[in-house]
Amino acid sequence: MLHDIDYVLAKLAWMRRERIWPNGLRYLWTDAFGVVLLVSLSQELSEDRFLDQAEWVVAEVDRVLGRTRGIRIGEEPDRDGQYYHYLAMWLFALWRLGQLRPQYHERAVALAQTIHPRFVIPGIGVRWKMLEDLSGPYPSFGLGALDAFHGLVVYRLLDSDVLVTEIAQMQELVEQSYPRLQVTQDLGLGMLLWMSHFFPREPWAISIRQRSLTMLDSMWVDPPGYFCREPSLPQLKFAFTNYGVSIGLQAADVFPERVERLNRYFETYRSGDEYDTNAITHVMGCCSWFPGRVL
Repeated sequence: MLHDIDYVLAKLAWMRRERIWPNGLRYLWTDAFGVVLLVSLSQELSEDRFLDQAEWVVAEVDRVLGRTRGIRIGEEPDRDGQYYHYLAMWLFALWRLGQLRPQYHERAVALAQTIHPRFVIPGIGVRWKMLEDLSGPYPSFGLGALDAFHGLVVYRLLDSDVLVTEIAQMQELVEQSYPRLQVTQDLGLGMLLWMSHFFPREPWAISIRQRSLTMLDSMWVDPPGYFCREPSLPQLKFAFTNYGVSIGLQAADVFPERVERLNRYFETYRSGDEYDTNAITHVMGCCSWFPGRVL
């Protein structure tokens, strides 16, 4: 497992100077990983200032993205609506913060209870994207392939005594879908590895882990050392999705040499587009160099 605290501290200082994160535009996925990163640093360095920063991010997410029910995807105009998997990641972040400051745990449970019946169709699936007020599904979006897995894991971590109905519904969806699930996207595979490592002995987790590692092995491009976006697109690569794969591989404790190589490769790689300066690239990179409480 990587553990480069100096890299992370330098990257956070650079992002703040450039107004990339945490003082840039809000984006729920990035903010979720960022909050967990700050919690990790607080525990690693025994410094409460990082917890204070995490609380500031949560407050800003509430202020900018918070809605009567749920949380908007992002601050920019084209990031409207709500994604279930972003909300699930935010629940995980609140849970980690709540382990040190308990009021955030209570908020996470309440949010889970609010969003669950809006997204979940029992016995059918989880809606991928909803309108911003959660009044109905977002046009032209169907069901999310991984959302039930994400929800099951996070709900069980949050509170298996309170979220009984929600867990049962997600468990049913996972049992229905995992035997035939086929994922070929790099970040999705990384996230599945991450999800499966919390309950590694359960049949769905064993099956998903084996299939994800087999697929990822076919997507490794060497040289120079990265995972392509899809098996059929060997030249297409993204730094932030590779960092997500790295997190998943570290969760599964496999391919350590590939984790190190892709981190080195993307440290100097430039895509020449907005991803070179987008917060998602660098916050995910920090979590790859130092997974901490993401795992």
